[in-house]
Amino acid sequence: MLRRILAYAQKSCQLIDQLDDITDGRKRPQIPAGRVFRSVLVMLLVRLGSLNGLEQTKPSPFWRRFVNGDLPSADTIGRVVQKTSADEVRDLLHYLYERLKRNKALAPPPHGLMVAILDGHESHASYLQHCEGCLQRTIHTAEGDRIPYYHRAVTLLLAGGERSLLLDAEPMRRGEDEVAAALRLFDRVVDRYPRAFDVVLGDSLYAQAPFFNHVKSRGKDVLAVLKDEQRDLFQDAQSLWPQIEPIVLQHAGRQCRVWDLEGFKTWPQCHYPVRVIRSLETGEVRRQLTKQIEETNGEWAWVTTLTKFRADSEAGVQIGHSRWLVENPGFNELATRWHANHVHRHEANAILVFWLLTMLACNLFMAFYHRNLKPAARLAYDTLQIFRMMLVELYQGLPICRHGP
Repeated sequence: MLRRILAYAQKSCQLIDQLDDITDGRKRPQIPAGRVFRSVLVMLLVRLGSLNGLEQTKPSPFWRRFVNGDLPSADTIGRVVQKTSADEVRDLLHYLYERLKRNKALAPPPHGLMVAILDGHESHASYLQHCEGCLQRTIHTAEGDRIPYYHRAVTLLLAGGERSLLLDAEPMRRGEDEVAAALRLFDRVVDRYPRAFDVVLGDSLYAQAPFFNHVKSRGKDVLAVLKDEQRDLFQDAQSLWPQIEPIVLQHAGRQCRVWDLEGFKTWPQCHYPVRVIRSLETGEVRRQLTKQIEETNGEWAWVTTLTKFRADSEAGVQIGHSRWLVENPGFNELATRWHANHVHRHEANAILVFWLLTMLACNLFMAFYHRNLKPAARLAYDTLQIFRMMLVELYQGLPICRHGP
């Protein structure tokens, strides 16, 4: 299965050749950078989780055939990745997107709008280890103030009809907030993917006038969670909700009573009229412990520049709830199953490049699983089983370690 997915990567988008073209800052490299990045791609695809774990597979005959030589050491891989420009990996992500788009693998949802979801993610934190690129904050404890060091990046996920794709990431810098990094990321993605998405989606942190103004000035609409009950915009919308009969919709098995009002101009810092969507949702959940079915209730509110003509109330609710794609199948999947939070080398550029390579490996695997495997194979084997099959293929041929006399 491992050889099959690598053959798919080469046949569908020449990804292996693209890896060989990556350069780094070494003047006279004895080990080609392509061999290093081929090794990293395999490590990520089989989810080994660490460079030391990868180095222990060095005796496998797989490496001689795939990297045309010996597997580089863990220290060599870390040094090469540290010296590699993140833009070269971003080029690979863009190339994979173009091939998938050309193959009709990124169809829009029924409402016809592709959504770019922005969110920040903290990969790790430590009280001891830190580098020049680490961010820091102060935590007040009973024993005194403590300073943890951490790295945080904003990631952009493209959400379509049935598939989503991780497009790019931008690290936060010292002294700035998440929105500032998100604006840099947005500008780069708009320049590189001008027609990839229609709407930018974020949580309540992104409900800021400068962010709305900038996104709208680049020709994209924006939608964000509206939470601040002290804002004039929220209070104005709240005063009008009792006067309007809600629309009743169904979304993800829940009944939604939706109030949808547009044309608000009581957000003076925002240069564009906005629309407020409120959804009161009722559903049922079966508790795992008691096996009893309980009724659940939730309330959501969003502010957006989308007009009703472009996205009706049902589409607005669907777009608002699609933000969870970056949390659950996105960060949760990358952290728990792809070991994306593991620090392979504690240096700012290395952490970013490894994060982008993990995004690339995840996109490649999901494209292979949904586009190349037959429906019968997907029915018989889930993604975890496919990973186990690839790992077994890598370990085949390793010498058996015997202890004792």
